[in-house]
Amino acid sequence: MATTSLLQSVECKMNKLCRQVSIESPGPSVKDCVFSFEVPVPDVPPNGARIRVVCAGACYRLRRSPSISSISSVSSLNSEPSIEGGLPGMSGGMPSTQSPAHHGLRDGALFPGYEVAGIVESLGAEVGPSCGYQVGDRVVLYPYEGVPHGYAEFIIVHELKYLVKLPDTIPLSVAAMLPTGALLAMSTVFASHEYVQKILAQKGENGICKILIVGTGGLALWMMRIASHHFSATSDRVSITVASLKDEGFLLAKEHKRVNVVQWNEDLYEKQLIERTMDACQGEVDIVIDFGTTSRSLHRSLQCLGKGGVVFISHEVAERLMPKFSRRAEERQQKIKSVGMGSIEQLQELVDLVGKGEIEPPPHTVFPAEEASEVVKKLCASEIQGRAILQFFSVD
Repeated sequence: MATTSLLQSVECKMNKLCRQVSIESPGPSVKDCVFSFEVPVPDVPPNGARIRVVCAGACYRLRRSPSISSISSVSSLNSEPSIEGGLPGMSGGMPSTQSPAHHGLRDGALFPGYEVAGIVESLGAEVGPSCGYQVGDRVVLYPYEGVPHGYAEFIIVHELKYLVKLPDTIPLSVAAMLPTGALLAMSTVFASHEYVQKILAQKGENGICKILIVGTGGLALWMMRIASHHFSATSDRVSITVASLKDEGFLLAKEHKRVNVVQWNEDLYEKQLIERTMDACQGEVDIVIDFGTTSRSLHRSLQCLGKGGVVFISHEVAERLMPKFSRRAEERQQKIKSVGMGSIEQLQELVDLVGKGEIEPPPHTVFPAEEASEVVKKLCASEIQGRAILQFFSVD
């Protein structure tokens, strides 16, 4: 049994070191944003669990605390750069807030978050038999406040409520895509629901609510699938168009039969891109979900949005962009809404839907964790189709 061999291999590793990979927020240069080092294997908390990380979605950490230490591990950097002095590309131990200039972040191929799927390796001494979990269970971790700063081979959770058990129908590589990218997409769909219903009511029984999804990285691909499922009961009255930011994404989006696609070729003038989008959507849209958010894409989104429409953007970029565009949106009688991470209940629902095959996950590629640095470079250059998953351990 794979689980038995896993636990046997773990026994000889306790009280030793394990690998950790930390992906920092890339700047205009992606050099030196991935750090690998060894950390002590953490002790099992009395009321929690220790998880053997198998797969992790390639996400970066947008902000850095003064120390790289976390609840799950304390780094022994040895020859690594001093944290107090700052890692490369950082000032005073804090990351630069400069907006990344490369396409990988702009199209949503790489985004901030924390995505871990693995196996329960140990349960705390005070965890009772009715906890609902046992050693060997396959789980995904909800990215709660205080998650580790990096991806280590072993992590701990102090409370089991942050774990969601996985059905056998979901591979761990797929599960590793759910806690940030897919969950943010689901949270956005839920946030847009009341607006869709309001728009449909205003337009009457023959009216159509037009939704424009911007970007074709992991976030937008999840958004396309989850939105299509969520609004399936009114699919004849909800029109979904994807504004693709790259050729590869254009082909992926086109696989979804009920979704229109328009390509935002950056070589064209803004007026041409807006006209192209209007043609694809047959006029102005009612809702824009912009996961490729830069000043340019948000400006373009507002131009494609009708009076009374709303643009949804991630909370990660809202602080930077909303002050620039709020007044302009008000003048056009439009709204810009920030969407945060979804709840653990939504993650559970997402696991159920993917496990039952009701929502098909986007394409993904699995890479050894040792190749994290090269993977991030490729993501930032838009060279990887779909999501990139880092594998720390094989259970086959």
